[in-house]
Amino acid sequence: MTFLPFPRALALALALGAAGLSRNAAAQHARFLVPDASPGARWLKGNTHTHTTNSDGDTAPEAVARWYKSRKYDFLVLSDHNVFTDPATLASLMDSTFLLIAGEEVTTGFQKAAVHVNALGVTRVIAAPRDSTLLGTVQKTVDAIRAERAVPHINHPNLLWSIDTATLFRVKNDRLLEIFNGHPIVHNVGGGDWPGMEDAWDALLTRGKKLYGIAVDDAHHFQGEFEKSRANPGRGWVVVRARSRDAREIVTALDEGHFYASTGPVITDIAVSESALSLTISRTGDFKYTTQFVGANGEILATDKTLSPSYRLRGTESYVRVRVVDSSGATAWIQPVFTTRYRERAAP
Repeated sequence: MTFLPFPRALALALALGAAGLSRNAAAQHARFLVPDASPGARWLKGNTHTHTTNSDGDTAPEAVARWYKSRKYDFLVLSDHNVFTDPATLASLMDSTFLLIAGEEVTTGFQKAAVHVNALGVTRVIAAPRDSTLLGTVQKTVDAIRAERAVPHINHPNLLWSIDTATLFRVKNDRLLEIFNGHPIVHNVGGGDWPGMEDAWDALLTRGKKLYGIAVDDAHHFQGEFEKSRANPGRGWVVVRARSRDAREIVTALDEGHFYASTGPVITDIAVSESALSLTISRTGDFKYTTQFVGANGEILATDKTLSPSYRLRGTESYVRVRVVDSSGATAWIQPVFTTRYRERAAP
């Protein structure tokens, strides 16, 4: 994967408006807002975006679930388009090592734009809404998911170049955004005058919209060859910090940013104090790793090539997130850690 340069993110943030930093906060020396510790929590690997023959996948739900279970995933969301698959119908697959979470890809659109929002932890089908504007269509979809006490994540905004950054900024009550989707036609890195998803993420964070980045495989093709041009499983996932394989606990942890996203690198520990952020990378084979600490406007604050990278606050940062790239090009994204200088802004 390639990454767009710092000036591109800065231009996007300026186009959206001033940074998420108040005048009073600017005078303060930054301290990290340390996340609440969850005693007994552990890392649980899962995928939140997968399809079966219940919509446009090529494999039945039971076989899809078995694929993930056999590869040591801890949980899976079956997210067929406008279909609710009751996990109880696949209860024989669930045990102390594997959990199915009910989901749906609420699928609608506006004109030529595809508006797809995953609902995590649903109990029934959520009808796909329509509206007279793109923003209204996205907002109504997010609202419909929240109304069911489920957790939304906005899927592949760059599919068909559907949802621009300005629209994403104005959506309310959403916390999760796909920054990596393994389907071959979703344009993760953008193109031309359209930003990639990491660039858009930094522009939104800088403007004051608090979002967490999801990686998914969006699998459709479990049969036949596994190749770049097909939507195969195993390309992107999340690793959630939770105490147990409980559906409500896991989706709540996602909504609150207690996870990292990955296409390869494994992180075994993330530690935050008021003044420092550090992590531990689990080495695979003879792979080497480059870690970048990223701040407002997508600025690279520091680079570390060890297996225990760390960053100490300088005092001017509003948030710091982490990108770990291994020597095959696979990437892990640690969620932004916000500081006392960060001010979340209400969308207009």
